[in-house]
Amino acid sequence: MLAKVITCAVVGLEGAIVEVEVDISPGLPVFTIVGLPDTAVQEARERVRAAIRNSGCAFPMKRIVVNLAPAHLKKAGPAYDLPIAVGILLSSEQVSADVSQTILLGELSLDGSLRHTNGILPMVALAHQEKISTIIVPDIDAREASLIEGTKIIPFASLSQLVSYFRGEIPAPEYKPEEVEEYTPSTLPFTDLAYIKGQEHVKRALEVAAAGGHNVVMMGPPGSGKTLLARSLPSLLPPMTTEEALEVTKIYSVTGLLPANTPLIRQRPFRSPHYTISNAGLVGGGHWPRPGEISLSHRGVLFLDELPEFGHAVLEVLRQPLEDRVITISRAQGSVTFPANFMLVEWMQYN
Repeated sequence: MLAKVITCAVVGLEGAIVEVEVDISPGLPVFTIVGLPDTAVQEARERVRAAIRNSGCAFPMKRIVVNLAPAHLKKAGPAYDLPIAVGILLSSEQVSADVSQTILLGELSLDGSLRHTNGILPMVALAHQEKISTIIVPDIDAREASLIEGTKIIPFASLSQLVSYFRGEIPAPEYKPEEVEEYTPSTLPFTDLAYIKGQEHVKRALEVAAAGGHNVVMMGPPGSGKTLLARSLPSLLPPMTTEEALEVTKIYSVTGLLPANTPLIRQRPFRSPHYTISNAGLVGGGHWPRPGEISLSHRGVLFLDELPEFGHAVLEVLRQPLEDRVITISRAQGSVTFPANFMLVEWMQYN
């Protein structure tokens, strides 16, 4: 029997609909995943097999073929575990449910529990854009998923709980989305400019830079407080709007840097990479590009400590993001554009 389940992939910072097709037919027991999966998706075979068995269901000892469509799109990460498992249960007729308007997201543990999954926010945003009514996510990610208004989020803690829901044994878990506040002061350990004594001319220059969104270069002898002053710059910046906070949260969600119990980042980012950073670490990159420090400082401050120590090639890659406020990374498979609207603060010392 053929079963189809809908899930999502993340391309850059945007989601892409992926259809999981599962076919179970007679033959020697084999479990094959096709559709350009990476290693993490291939390893889903063992996680799904153990999770189904440990959730009180039977894993079919037949020929199982899972196709992740469209086949030309690279599939990466463990977010396909849950849709693959549900597709197998539907195809083997162990459960019966209409999931044609439901997106399933989540990584499975061997005991069947659902783990945190990176990139929930852009995937839920895509589901809302495509007018897909229901999104099933791990309960740990329910707060992040609910940031997109107008979506119906159904959180589950384990595969066995989801199976019981499909069989009509339990009602759907209720989740009431929290209202996204315009701004709530954060307790992140940023230095407040009000607590710094002296250096009045530098503090005035930082105030002007913060008001106009200007970049800053500071020079001075060692121990004059340049780093401390730079770290206090976020305290001068205005609070982020809800739209800006969602932009920043989406970046941190995709990279897996979203702090625990913090579904929405409301504090402007402050990134301070070491001077040994590579080009890819600064602008983003990899075989399938991911955001770098430039994008992680979007809507915030990028601080380059000891500017002369940075390589010439590394500094040259700052040209496009400083002019265009975006960074475009091109690979053979295509191009990805990341946001890069940040304030650049540099300092160098002299003796």
